[in-house]
Amino acid sequence: MEIMEKIKPPAGSRKKKKRVGRGPGSGMGRTSSRGEKGQKARKGASIRLGFEGGQTPLYRRIPKKGFKNAKFKKDYNEINIFLLNKFDDGAVINFDIYKKIGIINSGNDLVKILGNGELKKKLEVHANKFSKIAKKKIEDAGGKAVEIK
Repeated sequence: MEIMEKIKPPAGSRKKKKRVGRGPGSGMGRTSSRGEKGQKARKGASIRLGFEGGQTPLYRRIPKKGFKNAKFKKDYNEINIFLLNKFDDGAVINFDIYKKIGIINSGNDLVKILGNGELKKKLEVHANKFSKIAKKKIEDAGGKAVEIK
């Protein structure tokens, strides 16, 4: 008997499902806890987020402000310099190699090298952009930073 008590969930942790519309004795009969009339009392009622009953919603009443440049934004694949230590000394690294080795995997063709970490190998790195620190670290290691236009 003691084992069975240990297996059972604690008292009050498991609730029964609320069964609505099963007569007045249940306490949830007649309107099935939906209240009286109105849009939400009807079957299939789903009101979209921000709907205010036909009144002009808040997101349309507030004026638009600012400028969005997302259409013209350039999205770069960012690669930290410590990841380039995978390659052999004297290797020439370009976009195809980044993609083949799995450093980048998005469909975007722009690459920027960032200066996080240390570079211990002499490499020729091709990319669209370099941070100042990354360029300095590559050249200090005896490598070459080639900017692709």
